[in-house]
Amino acid sequence: MGKCGVEKPMQVIGDKPTVQRVVEAISASPNIDRLLVSVSDNTPETERFLNSLGVETIRTSGESFMDDLHDAFRVLDGDYVLTCPSDLPLLTTDVVDLFIEYFQPGVMESAIAVVDEETVVRTGITPSYTREHNGREWVLSGLCIMNRPKTLAGDYLQEYLFETDWVELSVNVNTLDELELARSYFRK
Repeated sequence: MGKCGVEKPMQVIGDKPTVQRVVEAISASPNIDRLLVSVSDNTPETERFLNSLGVETIRTSGESFMDDLHDAFRVLDGDYVLTCPSDLPLLTTDVVDLFIEYFQPGVMESAIAVVDEETVVRTGITPSYTREHNGREWVLSGLCIMNRPKTLAGDYLQEYLFETDWVELSVNVNTLDELELARSYFRK
């Protein structure tokens, strides 16, 4: 997003910061027993805001996604962890629950929710990365379930793709144009 004066997770969409929308969608799921949000030196306002709401945070380095993921996984319990970026403002609890219900512990090691490229383009977003699967192009949403012990051990996880055409997973806010697009959904 560049330097726009507001931390990305704190960008207000509708009447709430994006991170709050994601936290509310995930924490309302009966399938979630603990919510932990990674913050870093890059997101001090986000950390203060979440702490004021009583949301548990962990301070990570902010150096890389995998470093931050491992830091968070070390303090969590359980074999499987749902991960989600803070930039999915349209995320709903129903979407979270449907994804969790798809996942088969013991059979699957990792699942990633993907959105077909056509859906993403129809929302007005040009994907920066797509992945071919079964003859179609897919966009990674960022919503994922991972085997925590195997991830910490550095093991390769066999991935299963949860294929969707859900707008709720297609709008992630990485640019100012995507921010305006997300805001337009709440103005309608």
